[in-house]
Order: sequence, then C-alpha cells, then structure tokens
Amino acid sequence: MLNNKSILITGGTGSFGKSFVKIITKKFKKIKKLIIFSRDELKQFEMEKLYPKSKYPFIRFFLGDVRDQERIISAVEGVDYLIHAAALKQVPAAEYNPFEFVKTNVLGAQNIVQACLRSNVKKVISLSTDKAVSPINLYGATKLCSDKIFLSANNFKGNKNITFSVVRYGNVAGSRGSIMPYLLNSKKNNKKVNLTDKKMTRFNISLNDSVEMVLWSLKNTVGGEIVIPKIPSYKIMDLLKATKNDKNYKTVGIRLGEKINEELLGVADSINTIDIGKYYITLQTVKDKKILRHYKKFKYKKLKPDFSYNSGNNKKFLSVSELKKIVASL
Repeated sequence: MLNNKSILITGGTGSFGKSFVKIITKKFKKIKKLIIFSRDELKQFEMEKLYPKSKYPFIRFFLGDVRDQERIISAVEGVDYLIHAAALKQVPAAEYNPFEFVKTNVLGAQNIVQACLRSNVKKVISLSTDKAVSPINLYGATKLCSDKIFLSANNFKGNKNITFSVVRYGNVAGSRGSIMPYLLNSKKNNKKVNLTDKKMTRFNISLNDSVEMVLWSLKNTVGGEIVIPKIPSYKIMDLLKATKNDKNYKTVGIRLGEKINEELLGVADSINTIDIGKYYITLQTVKDKKILRHYKKFKYKKLKPDFSYNSGNNKKFLSVSELKKIVASL
C-alpha cells in the first residue's frame, strides 16, 4: 500500500509519529519518500540519529509549523498520503492558552486542507481524540473544529482526486504527557499522586494499535467518515493499583475541563454511525448511499438511535493484571 508512495506526517517526532515511522519502515520496504514534519529541531535531530541517511535515504526531516501555510505547501509537494498528527493536546494548558490552541489545532487544520487542495495529495488522514465528542474543554472544542474542517473538505474539493478522513481514539498508553508515565515516575520517586476523582474512567489504546488503525484507514476509507475503534476502558483506581500507587495518593478534585468518563461516540452521532465489527464508522449522513455501498463488504449494522460509547459504559474493562502487563511493557 505504501510502497512507491510519498508520505508526510505532521507532528512526526511525537509519540505516534515515531511509532508510525518505526512500523511502516519495517512493513514497507519500497517507500518512495517519508517526510517527518515537525517544529522541534531537537526532536528531529534525535530522531535523525535513529534513521541515518545511509540506511534510510528515503526519509526526509522537514522543519516547520502547521501554522505556516506556505511551509506546508512546500512540504506536500509530490506527496501521495498525508497523516496529520500535529496538535497541542494538554487540557489544562488549553484553558489558559486558548489563542495558541486555536492557531495550531484549528487554523493549522485549515492550512493543511488548503495546502493539500493545491497539491496532488491523494488521501489525508487526521488524528482526533475522544475529547472532541461533546467537548467541555477548549482542547476538545478545537479538535472538533479540526474534524469538521477535514470532513467538510470532501464537499468542496471539486474534481480533485483527494479524500479526507478522521480517526478518533482515546488515551494512548505510554504516550508523552499521559497518565501511565506520570504514575510510574511518581512511584519511582516515591511522590504522592494527585488524583482528581476516584470514579474516573478512560479509554486505552496502544501505540501499535493506533498505527494499525491509521494504516487500515489509509487502505479502506473513501472520505468524509470518522473511524472509531472498539477499545477497552480502565478505572483510574485500577491503574493506581497496577502501578502500586493506590496507597500513596491524594484527591485534589476534578481539573478545569476534565470529564469523569470520556466519549468516543455520543448519542447525537449514533444515528449516522454504522458498526463494521472492529470499528464504528461515523458518516456525515447515514443517507450517503455511496459510502454505505463501500462499507457493505464489511457487513455493517446500523446502531440504535440512543446508542452511546463512553469509557464508563464500555463492555470491556481492563483488569488490574492486564493493566500491569501494559505498564510493564512501557
């Protein structure tokens, strides 16, 4: 699928980007070009040492910011597939720096779309988050706007041979800034954990599974849909037990913009969502017969109108022993 293709990934030096590059360079041996686009020169320098030109001549490191449309236009020259993983993501930081999050997450999405429409890019996959569903924080609101920008691009692309789709998933185990590394570090340094609420639950997905989901989407999406994985949840207290922090914490109260349970699919979206087995596919409208014909091969089922999918009502929860295995692998 990616052999003889040129691929660009924004935010390519982040947790997802590094896993994506690691997996596809092993899986596809004839990639024409792989462009790592990010604004952090130190991370690019460190990543470039892992992929020296002598061994990976097809990899390019492109310093730039998604806020700069002209730079993106230069970067996407000759690109076939674009994976948009760049974003500002910290919930509390967004509440106090709203302008910065809008510039990167919303205007950055607009810049990506406009640059791709001016090039010969064939497919764009944008990474979203569970916080974009019924958002109560600014980060989630900016990602909802980003999702809408990418999906609506399919409506005004004209005759161009390009599609835009979104993948949406929950917390990535072990990713930079996530809770698991925080808990492990607290245990290592014997520091008391700040727990916001004992009732809290979260979705969990591994980096490998998130990459495989993007690769599936590159192969199977036709534009205008959101791909949502069926992934397990965990209870925050079970995670504290798995990291041996359950005897050393203090409850500090829920943070600004934080939810008790995260959502991947809200009730309002269920009417336009189909179940294809491994994934849910949310369409712009379930009346889109062209997309429904495409997904017929997956023997899709329509959801009940009152269906919702959140980390609290999930059918699958990780046990303490399962969480211990995940933590041990980080």
